[in-house]
Amino acid sequence: MISFVPEEMEPRAPYHLLTSIVAPRPIAWVSTISKDGKPNLAPYSFFNAVAGFPPTIMFSVSYRQTKEPKEKDTLRNVREVKEFVCHIVDETMANAMIETAVDLPYGVNEFEVAKLNTISATDVQPLRIADAAVAMECQVTQIVPVEGATNVMVLGRVLRFHVREDLYRPEMGLVDTVRMKPITRLGGAVEYTKIGELFFLGNH
Repeated sequence: MISFVPEEMEPRAPYHLLTSIVAPRPIAWVSTISKDGKPNLAPYSFFNAVAGFPPTIMFSVSYRQTKEPKEKDTLRNVREVKEFVCHIVDETMANAMIETAVDLPYGVNEFEVAKLNTISATDVQPLRIADAAVAMECQVTQIVPVEGATNVMVLGRVLRFHVREDLYRPEMGLVDTVRMKPITRLGGAVEYTKIGELFFLGNH
């Protein structure tokens, strides 16, 4: 075994090591809106479910290291308008997602940059991606700075799920995840993966 102590590593090395270990990571494609009505869309791969009922998800936003303002549009927007829409990125939307990962100037509409069709959400103000297979409309419940880090964790309660009809398994109340074809992040800057082999464990 090789052992590493984060404090003894190069500044970015613990991040790269961690993201290659905690993998694959799902991607939250988060739509927000500013208090003056400017839409924003950005992907975050520090993302997961944290509670089943009420259904609650989290994503983590880092502060900018070399640019001003330090606070990214997504974080400012969820502070001002405590709502967001989280979309799952599938294989068909991977390239569009990458286009929205660029740190664009405030006010630039990422939906237009990535040529994404939008639709109004039902219960929250931020826009939905019309062609996304799954979208979750969320109300922000907590914004938690991560102690000692440049990240802020945003927790949101899911107010409404939107699921493409052919993906829903009504007999089980589940989405067909394999058919949904989500893409996920690995450790390298351009490394992603698709769902591989499905197998079953246990008696259920």
